Amino acid sequence: MWVFSGGHGFGLDQFSIPTSIIRNRRTGVLIISDTGNDRIMLYFPVATDGIVIAGGNLVNPNPLNGPAGFYVHPTGESLVIANTFSHNVIRWFLNDNTVTVLAGDINGEAGDTPVLLSFPKDVTSDSLGNLYVADTGNNRIQLFKAGQTVGITIAGVAGLADADPSSLRRPTAIQLDDQGNLYVADTDNNRIQKFTCIQN
Repeated sequence: MWVFSGGHGFGLDQFSIPTSIIRNRRTGVLIISDTGNDRIMLYFPVATDGIVIAGGNLVNPNPLNGPAGFYVHPTGESLVIANTFSHNVIRWFLNDNTVTVLAGDINGEAGDTPVLLSFPKDVTSDSLGNLYVADTGNNRIQLFKAGQTVGITIAGVAGLADADPSSLRRPTAIQLDDQGNLYVADTDNNRIQKFTCIQN
């Protein structure tokens, strides 16, 4: 068992509300969203101290505000991050720490219109570069076609938290399979929802 030491805190061997984790199967490297510390950390195998690769003190002011779900962009040069408390999804370029807002408001405004988000908790993409966002505060999943900033609701209903099969209640995690099926952690309904061939 590999246990990080340090407990709660801001040190390189500590976390505050870690939310999401990715492991490189080839290298064993872990990348972790340290949500409460507004940073993304990288840990090499058996290391106890991590490396800040996004957020933290790398940029002032720090554009990360409660980073939660994320993925490594297919190019490997950046991370796409659900920036929860700024109500947007950003792309963080690792080589120069620059940031591009991909979805939601650049100034952090929340809302339930097609262009706004509310406390997004997770993000993923498909082979075409389309973004799928768990728009947690709006009880919906938003699809942003590649290069577009106007979203399409593909699951749930904005502002409606319900338990019927077509509704969601604070979805917090999403995953696509190779067939285009979307799996949703429908958190406050205590269930996992599968939406079939959502790309079609």
